Amino acid sequence: METKQKILDQTFDLIMKYGIKSVSMDDISKRIGISKKTIYQYFENKKGLIHEVIENHIEKDEADISSIITEASDAIDEMLLVAKHVLIFLRGMSPSMMFDTQKYYPQIWERVQTQHFSFIRNTIVENIKRGQDEGYYSDDMDADIISKMYVRQILTLADESVFPLSKYDRSDLYKALVTYHVRGLLNDKGRIKAQNLKLE
Repeated sequence: METKQKILDQTFDLIMKYGIKSVSMDDISKRIGISKKTIYQYFENKKGLIHEVIENHIEKDEADISSIITEASDAIDEMLLVAKHVLIFLRGMSPSMMFDTQKYYPQIWERVQTQHFSFIRNTIVENIKRGQDEGYYSDDMDADIISKMYVRQILTLADESVFPLSKYDRSDLYKALVTYHVRGLLNDKGRIKAQNLKLE
């Protein structure tokens, strides 16, 4: 299992830096210092490897976000900490990563949307409820509706026809989305609480 996990981790680092399409099995083999034959003992082909790499990342990412939520002092703090976590990921990601996944691995992208985005939506629902209970978010916000809108907005950020990579930076887009989202939820008490908080 140590060898398999090493392959998963090193492949993830490579595709984050160069994108999925640009990374070959030879590149992965050289990076790890093992033969392609060894890689094929664990993974049938590149598609299978990439699928497990992304599944592995989703599992880790959801665990990290769950830990952040537990440690956050309140709903506003939670949203900002999770956003900073996502920004670190986006800033280390090749601009072509999402595009490659959507174009060349549509089944994997579908899995990301159904599994990970469901987790994100549930996270937003719970954050809104928490913020309302704490008195920082407006009581008239419907958590179910807002969470679905949030997920659709994330999908729009990844849409090359709306936000082409040549013109927009993904991390800047995400910062704008989170700022728009949080400010729309805050009531007067929440605005006072959040006035000095910044998403960097």
